[in-house]
Amino acid sequence: MLELTMASVSQADAGATAGMAMADADSTPGAVLRVGRDRTVCRLAPPDDWLFISRTHLEFLCGPDGVWRVTWLLGSHPDPASEVRVRVGQQHHELAYGSTMVLPHGGSGEVIIQDRTSPRTVNVGFYHEI
Repeated sequence: MLELTMASVSQADAGATAGMAMADADSTPGAVLRVGRDRTVCRLAPPDDWLFISRTHLEFLCGPDGVWRVTWLLGSHPDPASEVRVRVGQQHHELAYGSTMVLPHGGSGEVIIQDRTSPRTVNVGFYHEI
């Protein structure tokens, strides 16, 4: 099972959390969890006016081996309005626009989406339960 916890944080408001949400899915091949502004396809959504997040920004997909992967989906613009980093333990990895990263089996961490124009982030914590 993959568990996601999302916090929308605006540091302009003294670190106030704008919203908190949770989602999970069994580690069944083909299972998917999405993060983005389009609530019809995304299980986790930031505030509607946070346009640095694409309609469908991140996709967590369980592969045929039961291992989860996160993909920063390409949007409608050639240059994204955000940056994405993945933190696992003490290590931080940049996730390139349109690329995929394997999540640690049985591990936990955080995907951080940073607005390039203001001090706002969407933090998606993950825990892959075995």
